[in-house]
Amino acid sequence: QVQLVESGGGLVQAGGSLRLSCAASGRSFSNYAMGWFRQAPGKEREFVAGISGSGANTYYADSVKGRFTISRDNAKNTVYLQMNSLKPEDTAVHYCARNKGGLGYTDQINYDYWGQGTQVTVSS
Repeated sequence: QVQLVESGGGLVQAGGSLRLSCAASGRSFSNYAMGWFRQAPGKEREFVAGISGSGANTYYADSVKGRFTISRDNAKNTVYLQMNSLKPEDTAVHYCARNKGGLGYTDQINYDYWGQGTQVTVSS
């Protein structure tokens, strides 16, 4: 069984930064791509960023491109999301998830394990 535990959320003013972490249990962490998603109140959960197993390839939603950076440390079984220039519309519960393998990054159906989420609130 794989467990994903997010941390690092909080309240920040617009223009500020936060770094989210997602610690994974289980073996073979580097064999799996990982993704970050978010869900704002009253909205569907949406893709934010994805990273390949080696960390060599990354993918971003247009809404966060140039502001957010996804990275991973396979020695620590951890994936990160550095969020800069935060906007009020970034307010959401942010989730990390494990990609099943060899599938697209943006579709939630391609992920088999999810964390419990961490709240990010950006005030204006």
